[in-house]
Amino acid sequence: LFNRLQYLEYLMEKITIHQLYQKIRAVSLTGLYLVYGYGAALLCNLIGFVYPAYYSIKAIESVSKEDDTKWLTYWVVYGVFSLGEFFSDIFLYWFPFYYAFKCLFLLWCMAPMTWNGSQIIYNKVVRPIFLRHEATVDNMVSDISGKAMSAAENLTREGMTMPRSPLSALMLVLIILCLPPQCCPLW
Repeated sequence: LFNRLQYLEYLMEKITIHQLYQKIRAVSLTGLYLVYGYGAALLCNLIGFVYPAYYSIKAIESVSKEDDTKWLTYWVVYGVFSLGEFFSDIFLYWFPFYYAFKCLFLLWCMAPMTWNGSQIIYNKVVRPIFLRHEATVDNMVSDISGKAMSAAENLTREGMTMPRSPLSALMLVLIILCLPPQCCPLW
């Protein structure tokens, strides 16, 4: 409690009343737009992406490993949330204030404190599920990469003749471009 009071006193010294009103106006307008505005999904996704992407780049360029872990954790939680939202968005879209709550959730996940949302969700939900299913997922990934490698070898072994149809040409290009360099002898 004492640290929070000191922090509030520090903020009050640094922020003038005019700056405080500007910040309140900006937050209020953003909140109103998230509730009533057209394109609220875009604004919410920009808020959840731009700030973390900027600080992720800064973390990559820094020598500290701690900030890398923080932002990797955020991106894992963001990915899990986006995947869940993809399948449930048709229902969630109809809830009033959905994008405002989503934006608040993303702000909580990226908040610069030790008990932010991404740390809590990762440690309580994502990590236990990952550890429980890690071996199964590793086996599936190695199986899929093995099949992709054999498909690439078959394509190159059977000859790089001109495909007979535009669809097979497109599939050949996609397979070659999507494989990592160590899998394709053409690189």
